[in-house]
Amino acid sequence: MEKRSLIHKIDFLWRGLDRTLGLIVLALIAISIVTFISATSGTHVKFVDQARNLIISIGLMLIVSRIPPKWLEKSAVWIYTIGIALLLAVAAFGLIRKGARRWVNVGIVIQPSEIMKIAMPMMLAWYFQRREGVLKTWDYGVAALLLILPVALIGRQPDLGTALLVLASGLYVIILAGFPWKYIVPVVGAGTLGILLIIIFGGYICEPEVKWPLLHEYQKNRVCTLLNPSSDPLGKGFHTIQSIIAIGSGGLFGKGWLNGTQAHLEFIPEKHTDFIFAVFAEEFGLLGNIVLMGLFIALIQRGLAISSNAPTLFTRLLGGSVTMIFFTYAFVNMGMVSGLLPVVGVPLPFISYGGTALVTLGIGIGILMSIHRYRRLVQS
Repeated sequence: MEKRSLIHKIDFLWRGLDRTLGLIVLALIAISIVTFISATSGTHVKFVDQARNLIISIGLMLIVSRIPPKWLEKSAVWIYTIGIALLLAVAAFGLIRKGARRWVNVGIVIQPSEIMKIAMPMMLAWYFQRREGVLKTWDYGVAALLLILPVALIGRQPDLGTALLVLASGLYVIILAGFPWKYIVPVVGAGTLGILLIIIFGGYICEPEVKWPLLHEYQKNRVCTLLNPSSDPLGKGFHTIQSIIAIGSGGLFGKGWLNGTQAHLEFIPEKHTDFIFAVFAEEFGLLGNIVLMGLFIALIQRGLAISSNAPTLFTRLLGGSVTMIFFTYAFVNMGMVSGLLPVVGVPLPFISYGGTALVTLGIGIGILMSIHRYRRLVQS
């Protein structure tokens, strides 16, 4: 009887949810646990902390999956407004840690910028839902203003990584809402030209006396280190060089679980957080990387499939943006660790150690589950 009761409880939790998406997330969590145990071997970091974070993330996923999308739509403005108010509170009297003002004490210490990763696409999806059928070109300008405000507040903390993620989450909604390609192509072209100019003139613009507008000195150093990590192999380029060595030394099959030399000899910094992909690649090799990337591709494909079949514009835009945020997380983290992108504080979804990031990711999966469940209820 007890066994049957347990089966009924598990069935109740999964009832109405997208099982394909759930199995993909569970597979990523399994990889996270295996890699985390290796990455933290011999360190002060405890597995129980990550287990707690994962349980909280899964719990929030299940809770949010039971919330009707209509409720999410009605709460979008309130969540966005609260997020902006908290960001203003951070700017006024936020807590400073490691030279950055990113936290505020509201009884508990929170990082409001994490809220905006979900609040931003919710707000813009709500706006375009209200303008459905009467959408004008100037509506995209209103959406841009709603997006620029939190991005600017987060960028001045400074927190470039989170600012870029919030910016991406909003841009995905704007593009999916039908922003004309005649405006997108010139922007992409200008961005590509800018990157080429940075590469060509990197030797000059990376000189110490050259100041970059809008960017802090450490942000300039990260870009310059990407262009030439060997210029400071024991300083600014150490992270990138060691992670590239770890990935390359993994070969086709990897060195085996718990046998990674770069990780266990303390050459890889932040090996259980932002650089955990280097630990995984060294121990499981190219084949392991293919499996991991295959899971992320499956996650993105399933998320887009759920979003494309959603019944309302709000759910289609929100689901599409949330799904593409998972892509952005994975792409930026893997690119950063592989030396293809500058080092920024972006974790690998469900793999890296973290608290607030896992909460955000769990809520994101919960939103996709809710959209899928709501569509099934409507059809039935």
